[in-house]
Amino acid sequence: MQAYQHLDKGDTFRVDLTAANADPTDFAALVLPGGVANGDLLRWQQPAQDFVRGFTGLGRPVAVICHGGWVLIETGAVDGRRITSWPSMATDFRNAGAEWVDEQLVVCTNGPFNLISSRKPDDLAAFCDELVAQVEKV
Repeated sequence: MQAYQHLDKGDTFRVDLTAANADPTDFAALVLPGGVANGDLLRWQQPAQDFVRGFTGLGRPVAVICHGGWVLIETGAVDGRRITSWPSMATDFRNAGAEWVDEQLVVCTNGPFNLISSRKPDDLAAFCDELVAQVEKV
């Protein structure tokens, strides 16, 4: 198992590219971050929605953890899919047509792209290992 760097709350990073200027075909996978604020901010941003719609049409892996799945709900990408998340999102996913389960890691392959999902930071090791394995197949 790989070691992963822990970041502190409040860490900031320079943005290399915005969703509005990004081409989904330039990426091997899409990782949607966790955290209530991240998920809530992304879901109502039209450029983020457009990027997610474009990316999910490519058939490449999408990985989501915690509250990151709100933008997938907004774009209709979870209908008929099996997924996990932070427990408070269970109703949101079910209302969007997904089968929500409380598991450390879910890999849903019954759709146009492989969907990797986990619930919380304690699940990161399994989440990251699966994401790396999926990207190696691209």
